[in-house]
This record gives sequence, structure tokens and C-alpha cells, in this order.
Amino acid sequence: MMNKGLKRASVVYCAIIALFLYIPIGVLIFFSFNQSKSRNLFTGFTLNWYKELFQNEMVLKSLGVTLLVAAVAAVFATVIGTMASVGIFSMKRWQKKVIMNVTYIPIINPEIVMGVSMLLLFSVMKTLFGHIGVDFSMGIVTLIIAHITFNIPYVILSVNPKLRQLDRSLYEAAMDLGCSPVKAFFKVIVPEIMPGIVTGFLMSLTYSIDDFVISYFTSGTSQTLSIVIYSMTRRKVSPEINALSTIIFVVVLTVLLTMNIVDIRKETRLRRQLQREVRR
Repeated sequence: MMNKGLKRASVVYCAIIALFLYIPIGVLIFFSFNQSKSRNLFTGFTLNWYKELFQNEMVLKSLGVTLLVAAVAAVFATVIGTMASVGIFSMKRWQKKVIMNVTYIPIINPEIVMGVSMLLLFSVMKTLFGHIGVDFSMGIVTLIIAHITFNIPYVILSVNPKLRQLDRSLYEAAMDLGCSPVKAFFKVIVPEIMPGIVTGFLMSLTYSIDDFVISYFTSGTSQTLSIVIYSMTRRKVSPEINALSTIIFVVVLTVLLTMNIVDIRKETRLRRQLQREVRR
């Protein structure tokens, strides 16, 4: 009886949390199809706001900038973060602790501190480059640098657990069988830590698309989607924002569901292979 009561309480608790998280999103999606601009009454179903969204040049341009910055930053952050993780893994225990504590700082640090510090850094760089006749204005380049910087710690934290689970004898065995250190790394280490690399890449991509504070301070003449949405909400909340937010939510949800389905299929295949081996 006690276990049944705890199960029911846990189900009710999870349901309340789910409602608390997803009711606002549901309301947003619902009003993205509202015929009028009213935020209180639903006057009729329409797709006009989605049509107007895709005719809004400012939104489409900012979306292009956002996707470009996110893709480039995620790729560079994943490569640098993976290399850093491998380097940290080979360090002594006390060195690992020091480096990992330093790695946590950008994650714990408030975004506004990061944004202001990056702004000051780029301002100093602009002055220094100006003395040698090079124009270093803030724009898409500074955006990418800033996004790479705050994404690297997330990649390190994603790859490190996979490295700790790694059997070092596999790398040594590959070396004994004639592989060079580089070939052994790509043939043995990389496939083993690939789930962590993919997770780090997706986290970097998500955080980069979502970021507003750091982008606001380092964007210069370029505008990301979050900055454009902020400028639009300062005047008046348009139903176009609801439509845009709905599309982003659906895309992210689709990616997450696809990843989960792929993981489930991989686990199912592994279980079947293990069952076949046991039967033999």
C-alpha cells in the first residue's frame, strides 16, 4: 500500500511539473494561430502570421546569422573542447581538479559578466588593431568568437565522462597491432567517446541559438534572432513572435525525439546481439 501511494504521488508530482512547464508553451502555440492580435481572445484560426513571418526580411536575415554563428561556433567548440578533454584526461589528478574548476567558472558565472568582459576585450582589440591600421569592428566574427568561448566548457563536460568510461587497454592494443598514435586515436578513442562529442555539439548548437545576453554585447552591427525578438517585444508583442517561437519549439522537439529514437534503436540492437551471443 505504501509503495502504491508513493507511485501515485510521484505520478501526480510529475504531471504537475509537466503542466507547469508546458502550459505556457501550449498557450503560445495556440495563439500563434489566432486571427487577431489579441492576447486574450481567440477570434479564429489562421496561418497568416506564419506567412507574414516568412515575408519579414529582418527576421529571416537574423535567422540566417543565428544559424551560421551557431553552426560555426558549435563545430569549433566541439573540436577544441574534445581536444581539451583528451588533454585533461591525460593529466595528473591534481592538475585535472585545477583545470576542471577553471572550466566550471564560465558556466557558473553570470552571462552579463561574460558579455561585458567580452565587450571590453573586443574594444581593446579594436584599439590595438587600429594602431597597426587594421579595422577590427564588432560583428559576426566577434559573435562567433564569443559563442565558441562559452560553449567549450559544455563540450568538455560532455566528453569527460565518456573518457572516464574508456578502457585504456583498447588504445594500447591498437598501438601493439601497428596503428600510429593518431590512427589509434581516431580508430579507437573517437568512436568510444562519440556519444559525448555529439551531445557536446548539440548542447553548443542549442546554447548558441538560444543566447541573448552575450550576443547583445558582442554582436556589433550583426543581429541574431534573439536580439531581433527582443527589439520586437520592446514595441509590442506581435503574433509573428508566437509563430516563430512555435517553429523553433517544434524543430527542437523533433531533433530531441529523433535522437531518443536513434538511441533506443541502438540499445535494442545491442540487447539482441547480447541475447544471441548468450544463446550460442
